[in-house]
Amino acid sequence: IIICVIMFFPFIWMVSASFKSSDLVLQYPPVLIPKEFRFENYAKIFMDIPFGRYMLNSFIVATTVTVAALIFHSMAGYALGVMRFPGRNKIFVGILSTMMIPFYSIVVPLFILCRKLGWVDSYLGLIIPWIPHAFGIFLLRQFYITFPMELKESATIDGCNPISVFFRIAMPTSKSMLSALAIIFFISNWDRFLWPLLITNSEEMRVIQLGIVQFKGQYVVNWHLVMASAVVGCIPTILLFIILQNKIVEGIKMAGIKG
Repeated sequence: IIICVIMFFPFIWMVSASFKSSDLVLQYPPVLIPKEFRFENYAKIFMDIPFGRYMLNSFIVATTVTVAALIFHSMAGYALGVMRFPGRNKIFVGILSTMMIPFYSIVVPLFILCRKLGWVDSYLGLIIPWIPHAFGIFLLRQFYITFPMELKESATIDGCNPISVFFRIAMPTSKSMLSALAIIFFISNWDRFLWPLLITNSEEMRVIQLGIVQFKGQYVVNWHLVMASAVVGCIPTILLFIILQNKIVEGIKMAGIKG
């Protein structure tokens, strides 16, 4: 309980500061419940900058990456876990090895590649580089590795081809794992800051994290607006977690048992 309170306190302070004036945010000792709630802080973040556009961009990017990643990762996990072909284990080891490469070591060549492809300041540049990820393939491979071969053989006898077996039998059995990965992928792409900062130039393509930074000037930081925009930015991820919280626990538990 003590650890939970300590971890939850920054969120409480963020919500509290979002209703304060700029001069009361950093007062000491801090006051969690302000005497006057300034709801105009939330209206101001939408009036000063196109914050709604930033939220829309983040939603498009995070949702598209999540859906595409779940489809392609589940296909790769099924192929590596169920199908038999030469070099399967070597391919899996090669995919896992990419998890040891830090993003900061490939950010420059990745940016040069996207620039040559014409993806700078576009949804393609924000989305496509983040669809493949070894973590999702690894978890789904661990799930599909214990997929009952009897189901596959029965479906094949009934006339299903490998694609039908995957989409009609294998994929529906992995709903819990896919729900857990959906939360992870959506939150990680919703919170992404460095890559959108590098790949976007125009205001129309900025995401919500870049919008929050705009309330920080060279000499003055409008902390009350930063906190208000951060609270608004947390709402989609909190709602997604509340809706799928049982699935993420069940999916991780299943991955641990099956792994």
